[in-house]
Amino acid sequence: MPFREVNSKMVEATVVPGQRLFSQRGAMLAYRGDVTFTPNMAGGQGGLASMIGRRVAGEATPLMTVEGSGTVMFGHGGHHIQVIALTGDTLYVEADRLLAFDGTLEQGTMFMGSQGGVMGLVRGQVTGQGLFTTTLKGHGSVAVMAHGGVIELPIAPGRPVHVDPQAYVAHHGDVRNKLSTALGWRDMVGRGSGEAFQLELSGSGAVYVQASEEKL
Repeated sequence: MPFREVNSKMVEATVVPGQRLFSQRGAMLAYRGDVTFTPNMAGGQGGLASMIGRRVAGEATPLMTVEGSGTVMFGHGGHHIQVIALTGDTLYVEADRLLAFDGTLEQGTMFMGSQGGVMGLVRGQVTGQGLFTTTLKGHGSVAVMAHGGVIELPIAPGRPVHVDPQAYVAHHGDVRNKLSTALGWRDMVGRGSGEAFQLELSGSGAVYVQASEEKL
């Protein structure tokens, strides 16, 4: 794993010759060694199609290619950082939450309407999250950003997890999502203004939830 958590808001990445990392532009805080940073216009390993997909969705996030030999400190906006290790599976994450990730991971874009049908479309309209979600697949590590820290909740067959859409960070595994209404779930504590929405995730995998309803 190339990422080491320095504290809750900063990670250190080890860069070695012949391998690369991708990071959000402006996320580099400091580095040691012979390291280069190059603006990336090809959308990572997902290539041009991945980049076009994100631009169509209006959620393209500028990336840097990080190469060389040394160590790099990453952080952004004082957000909490969670390192997620992938072992061949796929991570679904909003593009603006990506801090940095292994260059070995294949990057793509998924239309959220394909998971949950019309409700997937409603999710984008109601919660403000993109209709397209970035996917990262393979073996490697991903550093994602969140407000107030992150908890990983397992999703098992017959045991779905219901999440406030604003608190959703990412998920992985064979998981389907569906948006449902829950009248009174937030009104009961005086925070709602009518119907509330829950994001129901079912199947087998895990969902990452932040300790806040604040968007990045």
